[in-house]
Amino acid sequence: MSRKFIPVEEAFAEWRKDPEFVAEYDALEEEFTLADALIRARGHADMTQEQVAEKMGTTQAVVARLESGRVMPSTRTLKRYAEATGTRLTISFTPAATRHQATR
Repeated sequence: MSRKFIPVEEAFAEWRKDPEFVAEYDALEEEFTLADALIRARGHADMTQEQVAEKMGTTQAVVARLESGRVMPSTRTLKRYAEATGTRLTISFTPAATRHQATR
C-alpha cells in the first residue's frame, strides 16, 4: 500500500483557510518567536542546553522547557539566559497587524 504525502506548504495553505486554525496559530506566534530567539542565541554561542543551564545555575530540563515555547519566562529569567549565552536581552514592541493587513 502506497501512502501519498502532501507537501507541508500545501497542507499549511489549506489550513490557513480555516479561521479557527488561523486564530489558534496566531495566538502562538509570540511563543514561536521567543523559542526561536532563545535557540538562536544558544546556537550563536555554540553552547549545549547543558552548558547554558550550568551558567544559569539551573538544569538542562529547565532550558529545554524555555526553548520549547510552552512557558513564558520572566524577564529576569530571560536576562539570565542572555548573560549565559553572551547576548543582550532586548525587548521591543511592534504595531499589531490589522485584520486587513494580515490577509493581504
